[in-house]
Amino acid sequence: MSIPDLSVVIPAYNEERRLPPTLEKLRAYLGGGSMRHEIVVVDDGSRDATADIARGHGAVVVRNEGNRGKGYAARRGMLLAQGRRRLMSDADLSTPIEDLPRLMASLDAGYDVAIASRALPGSNVEVRQSASREAIGRMFNLCVRVLAVPGLHDTQCGFKLFTAEAAEASFAPLRLDGFSFDVEALFVARRRGYRIAEVPVTWRNDEATRVGPMNGLRAFLDLGHIRVNGWRGRY
Repeated sequence: MSIPDLSVVIPAYNEERRLPPTLEKLRAYLGGGSMRHEIVVVDDGSRDATADIARGHGAVVVRNEGNRGKGYAARRGMLLAQGRRRLMSDADLSTPIEDLPRLMASLDAGYDVAIASRALPGSNVEVRQSASREAIGRMFNLCVRVLAVPGLHDTQCGFKLFTAEAAEASFAPLRLDGFSFDVEALFVARRRGYRIAEVPVTWRNDEATRVGPMNGLRAFLDLGHIRVNGWRGRY
């Protein structure tokens, strides 16, 4: 069996409502080109029809035993994917798949990782988060730049493209199962010498977010865990 040019990895937990339009858009966009691809949905212990819906749309489905966390699901999917390039996307496709060529161009130019950013000139935020969420996000990004990955302005936009080599090297050692896994993966990628490009994209907030106040607080604490793990040589 031929190796896919692209794997799209989607962590999903109780996403029977948001997943169908996402999979339809992916199939329409990717199916219209010559790029061999696979869509991998990691069902993180859903209690609804997420897995059945994903299979019905032709996705490869990986099921976790119980709800392990988005970081665990993303890590498992990125390591099980077979593509030469591996795109991690949120189930709501807040960054449209039509922006994929922007990230592809960065890898074509020699970068190993390309991440979507809402914070760069040229980004188009069509539907914004609440003022309070935006303020917390700016504070978190500042802490990320100080403690983990200086120079990156938006590590939390859920649309990231890795070469297969960079994906396997960056995700295999990860320890965080929650929402800060993005920062951890980029921290490891940079530590191992992979080049990271930040790319402006279109983005639309979905009010049905899974990130609650406690998740946000835990994300700040996780930055300390990343630094400590780095000091101790765990990556």
